[in-house]
Amino acid sequence: MALAARKIHIPRPTLNTDGQRHPLANTLTLLTVALGVTSLVCAFYASQHMLGSWAGLAGAVIGFWAQLISATTAERAVNVTAIGAAIVGWGLNMAHGGFF
Repeated sequence: MALAARKIHIPRPTLNTDGQRHPLANTLTLLTVALGVTSLVCAFYASQHMLGSWAGLAGAVIGFWAQLISATTAERAVNVTAIGAAIVGWGLNMAHGGFF
């Protein structure tokens, strides 16, 4: 009966795995994710090539800056994935018509 009453600990997903706050790095990481997803979504609609191109370029630049100042492995993993999404979306949007 004692085993049934034990609480199960479910870890929360966090970018601050070292226990310290990193507000700038976390903000840049989440901005990179948002821009990378925007760029990829716009790549599926050829008429949105301008928004997707600028979002992909901004996501790549901001992502590389976030990668430079990141402090934890979790931040770096999310940064690399989001930078990849931004660059792939940027390339596809450039193929649809580019910046203008």
